[in-house]
Amino acid sequence: MHRELIARYDRPGPRYTSYPTANEFHEGVGEGDLRAALRALPADGRLSLYVHIPFCEERCLYCACNVIATKQRDVAEAYLAHLLQEIAMAADCLGSPRRGVDQLHLGGGTPTYFSSAQLRRLVEAIRSRFEIAADAELAIEIDPRVTTASQISTLQELGFRRFSMGVQDFDPGVQSAIGRIQSVAQTEEVIDACRSVAGASVNIDLIYGLPRQTLASFSATLEEVIRIRPERLAIYGFAYLPWLRKQQLQMPVEELPASEARLALLELARERLFEAGYAAIGIDHFALPEDELIVAQRDGRLSRNFMGYTVRRAPQLLAFGVSAISEFPAVYVQNTKKLSAYGAALDAGRLPVEKGVALSDDDDRRRWVIRELMCNFRVSADSYREQFGGPAFEVAFARELLAMEGFVEGGFAGWDGERLALSEKGQFLARNMAMLFDTHLRGSEASTHRFSRTV
Repeated sequence: MHRELIARYDRPGPRYTSYPTANEFHEGVGEGDLRAALRALPADGRLSLYVHIPFCEERCLYCACNVIATKQRDVAEAYLAHLLQEIAMAADCLGSPRRGVDQLHLGGGTPTYFSSAQLRRLVEAIRSRFEIAADAELAIEIDPRVTTASQISTLQELGFRRFSMGVQDFDPGVQSAIGRIQSVAQTEEVIDACRSVAGASVNIDLIYGLPRQTLASFSATLEEVIRIRPERLAIYGFAYLPWLRKQQLQMPVEELPASEARLALLELARERLFEAGYAAIGIDHFALPEDELIVAQRDGRLSRNFMGYTVRRAPQLLAFGVSAISEFPAVYVQNTKKLSAYGAALDAGRLPVEKGVALSDDDDRRRWVIRELMCNFRVSADSYREQFGGPAFEVAFARELLAMEGFVEGGFAGWDGERLALSEKGQFLARNMAMLFDTHLRGSEASTHRFSRTV
């Protein structure tokens, strides 16, 4: 099965955190579109908020995120001042009353690059401009190598209960290859601090397909992680994109596992986690059976946005900071990726939007279908009809259903005229099946250089 999967389906493709994907963003969408989307938000419209804090003390060699590596922490204060400007400007566009927030996520980079005092100022500024629900999900990404017990205590006071941290791999040889040295003891110390917070949930990120990874080494990492027993896990395939992230060439790329070995690493992880009582969520996440994400997927109401899988996805995601992407029903907008341009725009009284994309009615329908495939591994024709009316799902997507026949014949999916559903082995290929519904990919000759591989 490994060879069959790889030979037929291992190709570059999107992860579909959005549709259309960020590769379709262009400068024809700008600040005016964001202001219009904010003004159009109804008074009772709910929001998810994301804040991007791009700084890291050093850049990990595997990383494909938008980060700024520096030990000069004075940059944090200037950046925080600009964040507060952006938050105030966006809130002014929304007007009265303060809009309700169901989800707040601080991501990076390393959000705990901010000191306890800076984290407090940021969250208090958000609370002064928005109405954060009593049961809102407050989540933050932390780096165990730089996060202190004092910062965890501050985050507890501010209402954070979800803590996500990168591990990638505990093997010393792999850590040396990727430029991220992080011991088990160091990680556990921070996790223990997080678990002192009432109601805390801890997520650990792992990556398969890194240089020097073997089944034996990754098995040892999985044993440690299972012993620590985080509430959630994310296991991502390494995205080797040296044409976009040149620091990846500093790794021993000749020691990257081959495609078949990559897939074996993922299967090993799934096997070990299932044995330990975890259940799979979407394409790359796992959680303990009582987790709300598991319940939502079983009920067919799991959703996905730029912050990951969620059950609390508001119709609008408003994002702040360099490179941050906001999502509204009819448009995506992305802030500039350059720190200097970000600050200059705000100092000039402009929201720092660089590009985006407006969604057609067809894009909106396809976004819904792709999200259902990526989150719940099934698409109900009845649900589609309730959401969009006519034409019927099988008519609107006759071409795509015809293209799905190869997956159906291979036992990766089934279509009975009412429901398109992925089989257990087909879940490995959710990205491939979602690509059939992506009209923006058709005829693209540059996809090899835009996306990571699907298997």
